[in-house]
Parts: sequence; C-alpha cells; structure tokens
Amino acid sequence: MRTDGNDAHDAPARATDGLRLLPFRGLRYVPERVSSLAAVTSPPYDVIVRPDGVLHLETADPYNIVRLILPHTVDPAARHRQAADTLHRWRGEGVLAADGTPALYVYEQRRGEVLQRGLIGALRLDGPVLPHEDVVPEIVADRAALMRETAANFEPLLLAYRSEGTVTGATAVIEGALTRAPLLTTTTEDGFAHRLWSVTDPAEIDAVCADLASREALIADGHHRWATYQRLAEEHRGGGAGAWASGLVLLVDSARYPLQVRAIHRVLPRLPLGDALAALDGVCRVRAVDGPLPTALEALAGTPGNAFLLSGGGSAGTGAFHLVDCPDPDLLARTVRTDRPETWRRLDATVLHSALLDAVWRVPDRPSDISYLHSAEDAVEQAGQRGGTAVLLRPEREETVRELAGQGVTMPRKSTSFGPKPATGLVLRDLADEAG
Repeated sequence: MRTDGNDAHDAPARATDGLRLLPFRGLRYVPERVSSLAAVTSPPYDVIVRPDGVLHLETADPYNIVRLILPHTVDPAARHRQAADTLHRWRGEGVLAADGTPALYVYEQRRGEVLQRGLIGALRLDGPVLPHEDVVPEIVADRAALMRETAANFEPLLLAYRSEGTVTGATAVIEGALTRAPLLTTTTEDGFAHRLWSVTDPAEIDAVCADLASREALIADGHHRWATYQRLAEEHRGGGAGAWASGLVLLVDSARYPLQVRAIHRVLPRLPLGDALAALDGVCRVRAVDGPLPTALEALAGTPGNAFLLSGGGSAGTGAFHLVDCPDPDLLARTVRTDRPETWRRLDATVLHSALLDAVWRVPDRPSDISYLHSAEDAVEQAGQRGGTAVLLRPEREETVRELAGQGVTMPRKSTSFGPKPATGLVLRDLADEAG
C-alpha cells in the first residue's frame, strides 16, 4: 500500500521565525517588444496538460513564457539547456529586462466577483511553510533540472496566510499601492484582469517584514516547485546558498481574500471503463447517472460519504457517467492506513488512492498510468481519446486542508486545486541578478 505523505512525527521541525519575504529585481517583459502582455503569459506549467495547449501558447507570440517553462526539443535531454539559452537570448534582445531596484510586488487578479490581491517576493525557505500534499519525484526532478540550468524562478508559488483582517502591516502596504499607477495592466484570455505594482520604499518593506514575522503559510499551489526550491538550496548549501535560499512566491492573506478550492481529477489511460466497472463489482455501489457533465457533477456533489464519478469519455456534454459510492467497509479497513487522523482517512483522495487505485484497480501512481487534470471537461475528453477512465472528484474544504497541514499530515498528491493561480510571465526572478 502506498504511503502518501509523512507521519506527523516525521514532519520537519518548523522554524521558530515567521515568514521572510525579500525584495528582488523583477525580470519583466518589455511591452514594446511583444505583441501584448496577455499574449506572452501562460497558466502554470502543470495546468497546461495537452500538447495543443502548448502549441496555442507558442503561436500566440514568439516570446510566450511557455518556451521557458515547458521547452521541447527533438532531443529531450536538451530541453532545459534550450530554456537557458532562450532566457539569455531574450535578455540580450531586450525582450526581458530587470527592474533597476529590488522590490516587492503587489499583484491583483479580478474577474467578476472574484478578487485576489497579494505580495510577490523571494521567500526564505527556512520559514514556517506548511505543505498539504505529497509530490511526484519525477516532476520534482524535472523542475529541478530546469531551474538548475536556467538559474531562474519563472513561476511564483501560491501561498496563503491568515491575518486578523485589519488594514495594517502587509495589508496596509497593499492598499497603499492601489493608489499609485500600476507597472502593468493586462487581461488574459481566461477573463482575468491583472495589475502589478512595485513596492520599493524601505519603510513599506519593513512594515511587510514586521507583519509576516508572526505568520505561517500554507502551500496552496506549487508543492513540486517548493520541493524543487528546497532541493536546489540543499545542493548549494556547501558554498552558501545565497539566492538559492529563497524562492519566488505570491503570498495571499486568505482572511481578506478567501481562496477558491477546486478538485483535481484523474485519468487512467491504461484502464478501460468496462474493466474499471467490472473490478468494482461487490466492493462499491455503481449507478449510471445522466449527463450532461454539469448534471452528473451535481449528482456527485450531492452524494454523502466517499463518492466518485467515472466516465469513459465521449462528448463531455452527453457521455455516459457512473456514480461510485458506498465502498465496502472491509475494503477500507484493509487498505486505508490506521495511523492517521480520521479526517485524513475519510478523504475522497485517500479512499481513491489507497482502496481503489492500489488495491482494486492496481494502477501504479506514475505519469504513464495516471494523469492529473484540473478540468473535468478535459479529463472526460482525454479519457475518450486514450480509451481509459476519467475519475472525477469533489473539492475539499480549505479548513480541512489547514487542519491536516497544521498536524504535519500531508494529503494524497494532487488532492486540491487552489486559485485563482497567478499568471505566469508577469514577473520572473533571475538569480543572476542577485549575485554578489
């Protein structure tokens, strides 16, 4: 049986100090050198799951950031070197330029009633940052190879902390920045409007530092990049980690700007739907439910206890769906770890991985056998294209995530998707700009 995450007593000791967010010289696109800022941005690397998504971004503008975060070459071993060469070339051509003064950056995202504001900076890695999910070693190795070769942080992690909700400290600095002209404004194709301000005043930076010194943060999005930061810092520790001792993050006060929590779905490309359903006979209740997909997801959301929605693809609007619930108690007793809190044992992701994927379907948790997708529509479509099974999940509550993270207990990997996620490409961090 897989052991997702660390036992509470095995979790690393937390630092006694709070969060330390350091200013840095942001590396940003020069607007005059690109078709538009929106055309050079991208979702985070792990949200772009389809080759046509990469192609769409590459053709949006020749300088789209996807060429740095997901480089591809005929020789896969040369991908990361190509990204480093591309970064060097774009800087030489004046497509990317570093700001003259180290700064923290106030970042705002808005779409309809959704509003998120936070601070982008270089966060010291030895502060109290709580992961809530395990990671896939192969992905960490790939991200580490990219960052090692480029010596750059291309994408800020999304971290959440909680204040008392008053307009003081970091919040006051953010509110103050809104009264000034932004460095940039753009609206991306997903409908989000983005604005960015720099904070260079020493008094404002000191106010942020004093406020965050008593905070701890939860990793909302970016567990693999956080693990990558830590790996690279350890590699450089012998000679003094320097700039490697911190990593690019977006810190959001979720007391003022509550995060949205969504599910991450699974696609099992090597398990046809018929085989998946046959294996569930006698261990779960399986019922056919009507589409379209939004209707089937409503049925899933309204089902008590552990439940999942299965699909073999076809049209996401009219395909057949199967609601799986009521797992056999004996199955759960045999497969779900007993040395964990009851909250962890009841998670849908725990039951899915421990009981169904491991024991019933015997699907190994590796990229060739399980794909993780943020969109239910994409999951259903991919299952149909690959002749596999889409397993659709429900989101967990932020309070549940915080409860387990506070106990040092990690959830099964890819259990949650917090958002909105920062757009990639608005501000980058080149560690070479911090040398000396």
